[in-house]
Amino acid sequence: MSQTVDRALSILPLLAEGPADLGQVADRLGVHKSTALRLLRTLHEHGLVYRQPDQRYRLGARLFTLAQEAVENLDIREIAHPHLVRLGEQCGHTVHLAVHEENEVLYIDKVESRYPVRMYARLGKPVAITVAAVAKLLLADLPEPEGRALAEKLDYPMYTPRSTPNAPAFLKELAKVREQGWATDLGGHEESINCVAAPIRGADGRAVAAMSVSAPNVVVTADELLTLVPLVRRTADEISGEYSGRTPGKDPA
Repeated sequence: MSQTVDRALSILPLLAEGPADLGQVADRLGVHKSTALRLLRTLHEHGLVYRQPDQRYRLGARLFTLAQEAVENLDIREIAHPHLVRLGEQCGHTVHLAVHEENEVLYIDKVESRYPVRMYARLGKPVAITVAAVAKLLLADLPEPEGRALAEKLDYPMYTPRSTPNAPAFLKELAKVREQGWATDLGGHEESINCVAAPIRGADGRAVAAMSVSAPNVVVTADELLTLVPLVRRTADEISGEYSGRTPGKDPA
């Protein structure tokens, strides 16, 4: 990387700690004040830093606008899909990606199982929110008062004897999911289908999506499916890293 670019970019995390004057910036970079001033002026011209009336510099509004635009233009499905395909190839079972929108959890991507007996789910259709593993993960990530209010509004259909029966039981399950960092649906929606899921998180640590592996128990038992939890969590972490920009990229040629 160009030394000038490297120095200019080093100013941004410094100012993220709070406003700093010219001398502080120069000291942190280990350069003369004239060099620091030239870099700050360039960043100021692009709106990335702002010079306050007290002559200290802080991060500029343009930086926040760029960050917001970058987040809004991220397509979690596009980022996740290659990882879902690879996971499907590794385990052979159905892989789903889901998001939480307006009090519904929706499947937005799917990789089919290699087995003839498989789980059926239509993309864009809301999941059974009180039992689905992906729903538990996404709702467990809500602020507790919001999650409690939502739980109390939900209906609790007994799809199977293992379905979540009521709000207290659902809140207890969400607390467990929040603590362990992954979720299951072991015959809660369909007695013959089991599922394990893990969250995909953004740069702020909040869950932006959830992914799952599902399989009928004629193909794999619940205990056998649970052995895939580390693999599912590792895949979710890889997607999270790429989505949030934490995955190291290759230096440009």
